[in-house]
Amino acid sequence: MAFLSSSARRASCSAVPRLHVPWACVQSAIMMNTLASSLAISASAFSPGVAMPNNHLAAVRPAAAAVQMAAETNPVIIGIAADSGCGKSTFMRRLTAIFGGESKLLDIGRETNTLVSDMTTVICLDDYHKWDRTGRKSNPEWPDGITALHADCQKWDKMAEDVLNLKAGKTVDKPIYNHITGELDPDETVSPTPIVIFEGLHPMHDDRVNEALDLSVYLDITDEVKFAWKAQRDIAERGASMEDVQAAIDARKPDFAAYVEPQKQKADIVVQVLLSDLIDDPTGKFLKVKMIQKKGLKVDPAFFFDEGSTVEWTPNPTKLTTNAPGVKICSYEDDWYGANVQVIEMDGKIEDLEEMVYIESQLCNAGTKYYGELSEQMLANKDAPGSENGTGLFQTVCSFKIREAYEAMTA
Repeated sequence: MAFLSSSARRASCSAVPRLHVPWACVQSAIMMNTLASSLAISASAFSPGVAMPNNHLAAVRPAAAAVQMAAETNPVIIGIAADSGCGKSTFMRRLTAIFGGESKLLDIGRETNTLVSDMTTVICLDDYHKWDRTGRKSNPEWPDGITALHADCQKWDKMAEDVLNLKAGKTVDKPIYNHITGELDPDETVSPTPIVIFEGLHPMHDDRVNEALDLSVYLDITDEVKFAWKAQRDIAERGASMEDVQAAIDARKPDFAAYVEPQKQKADIVVQVLLSDLIDDPTGKFLKVKMIQKKGLKVDPAFFFDEGSTVEWTPNPTKLTTNAPGVKICSYEDDWYGANVQVIEMDGKIEDLEEMVYIESQLCNAGTKYYGELSEQMLANKDAPGSENGTGLFQTVCSFKIREAYEAMTA
């Protein structure tokens, strides 16, 4: 894994002895604004039940918040790993929105999986499958079939070649896996943008690809949550039974455990989704979500309240609207497969996203450019799955940390 080469700008965070103080953590961007602007925000945003208006958010926005491509720099390469149906597409929408501009499918006049904007290119690693859908059911090498999760089902040499060429700023001709027909379509031409994101099952499996990544993320959805999500979808949309759902999960489990899941040990950031500890809810409507961040990178981890402290916080119910069982926030240091990590977690869900600013006020080093930017992005994606719980919150924080990494590398 290539570590970030430049020092990241670290937001200041004031340690506060009492949890009820609203300005527990303030981003350094606030210091660039007038005291009058800051007081106006604090008076409105932290009154019970009062949301932060957009015009107040604008008051603390730096004049030049847009990300710009540094001259003569190679693209920054990001890897995002997860199993199918684990929220990668939603994460991609949140991530690309952070960098601005319209994200759309690459215009090649036919089916493609590649998303592009002025700043970002998102490449789906399904495109590097060795066999099409029919070939995976049976082929000369695997007459009894092979799953798309298996390492032998990937074109590793081509994947590594394309990753390294794009990292060097070169245009590539890459394969396409057509998810509609299940066939391998003719290649497409992809040019590098300032940020190139490889998302899919195996961005960290091959050493050549993993070492080319400047930052890596793993979306870790536990088995219980996978079952809950798949059951809701397959039973409602396909008429499947609970037994059908479990059988489908079990069929993928061996190859997932062998070739996909080990990547969470390598990832710089892991967003882990579990069933709630606050309520017995096997349906997955209430979730506990952790953001596990390795220490020692040039981009420092986010934390709540006070760095190095162990914090358990139940937010003031007059400032954060929730239904039973409420919301619990934690922040602590831990060990993750032998690595020192900072963990932040949220259990439960928020009923009114306009009150997210209350949570943001206690979150330090989130990678935002101005106070309120996190809440603004959450509201902009309020209809996306997981926006009311820690999934949306930590995917958004993770996106800001990726932006922070990009800017540190290209400063």
